[in-house]
Amino acid sequence: LTSMLYFQMVIMAGTVMLAYYFEYTDTFTVNVQGFFCYEGAYRKPYPGPEDRSAVPPVLLYSLTAGVPVLVIIVGETAVFCLQLATKDFENQEKTILTGDCCYINPLVRRTIRFLGIYAFGLFATDIFVNAGQVVTGNLAPHFLALCKPNYTALGCKQYTQFISSVHACTGNPDLIMKARKTFPSKEAALSVYAAMYLAMYITNTVKARGTRLAKPVLCLGLMCLAFLTGINRVAEYRNHWSDVIAGFVIGISIAVFLVVCVVNNFRGRQPEHEHSHLDNLTQMPMISIPRVESPLEKVMSDFLKNN
Repeated sequence: LTSMLYFQMVIMAGTVMLAYYFEYTDTFTVNVQGFFCYEGAYRKPYPGPEDRSAVPPVLLYSLTAGVPVLVIIVGETAVFCLQLATKDFENQEKTILTGDCCYINPLVRRTIRFLGIYAFGLFATDIFVNAGQVVTGNLAPHFLALCKPNYTALGCKQYTQFISSVHACTGNPDLIMKARKTFPSKEAALSVYAAMYLAMYITNTVKARGTRLAKPVLCLGLMCLAFLTGINRVAEYRNHWSDVIAGFVIGISIAVFLVVCVVNNFRGRQPEHEHSHLDNLTQMPMISIPRVESPLEKVMSDFLKNN
């Protein structure tokens, strides 16, 4: 158990480091994609820095990092207290021994597990998005406003003329490089990943009576906020529709995979009596039924003997 814990910590550390290198270093070179002269898809006005967006990065990252942590901690504490109050010890996970000295309470164990998987998925989503942006080098809708190409020097006489020169732009190199990294949309991917993970957590964890309507309203509200984040990126000319849709697909896919295949829909350990019941079914003696010869088989047998 201790070796497996160390192995998981190494994987998590490697994921964080890879996300860091994608985000804050120039280790991975962005593909320089060309464009056509006066191409309309890239001639939108520059919307300004990301801080002026209706959903600035500080707000987005704070919500995607803080809200799931708060909801999962409150949810797991409520479930644990409810199991203690109702003395439902059969469905409660047992206190386990980690290493040679540490006993982990089921409340702490479940909380760390669900938050750890969420954090891993958050970094994995960031890696998927950054890898797509580096490989494709897709241009933002406002790319030409930042690129400021000298059409006369480039010899742009027709709209169908393709410009592939690395030195075609005369604008700010940092802004131009950022405008080359739009597919898929990071904001759409991170927001929908957090919303989907939380929605599935609430759906699978909250079992109280009277929440039949409250759960779907809360879950759909979270998904609506995520989709509005993506739509805002298109409305502000910061991303294309294809960028946002690709981000949605990545975020939803990673969230569903982790919830269904890794944390087993936020379920605890299977009760012992269910295991014993299944074992008893597999160990039951088989009943052998004697074979009865049908009249048709008897007639056919006599006919073959006479012939």
